[in-house]
Amino acid sequence: MAEMIVQSPEEVIAFLKAQHNLIEDMFDEVLHASDPKAREKPFITLRQLLAVHETAEEMVVHPRVRREVTKGDAIVDARLQEEHDAKELLSSIESLDITSQEFVDELSKLRDAVLEHAEHEETEEFPKLERKLDADDLKRMGTAVRAAEAIAPTRPHPGVESAKLNLAVGPFASMLDRARDVIQQAIG
Repeated sequence: MAEMIVQSPEEVIAFLKAQHNLIEDMFDEVLHASDPKAREKPFITLRQLLAVHETAEEMVVHPRVRREVTKGDAIVDARLQEEHDAKELLSSIESLDITSQEFVDELSKLRDAVLEHAEHEETEEFPKLERKLDADDLKRMGTAVRAAEAIAPTRPHPGVESAKLNLAVGPFASMLDRARDVIQQAIG
């Protein structure tokens, strides 16, 4: 899991934008795999990155936007709805045959939704947060995002999109997800 954490700037916005770029590349890797069976490993890595990335934003970034940004509640509520919808779609994709056309079609829909969500964050949320916070605050938030990602669940959990729910449910879900990941890796 540690290999998925992007080694990028300490500042939170640059870090998250770098992860957005990585997520886009990972979608392309899964969707353009030369052999349908070769999709599995990059898909698992993508699923894990999406899960930890969104959890960290829900725990660190969105609460700060609510507090610091004018009309922050409306901005965050829209992002949380997008995240919820993406988690539901990702959860349904997990049950599909990875070699099927249905998997490709549904993952393509998810890709479009996730990239649109990232664009909304980068144009509607991040610039306003950057204007409100100084460089030290942004670096501290970067540290907090990395810490949240290190303990976040590795699978989507629709319905857990708030900082409070992530704090209440997250550690248990993370423990179960990481145990499932290890078991699944061991049995193939």
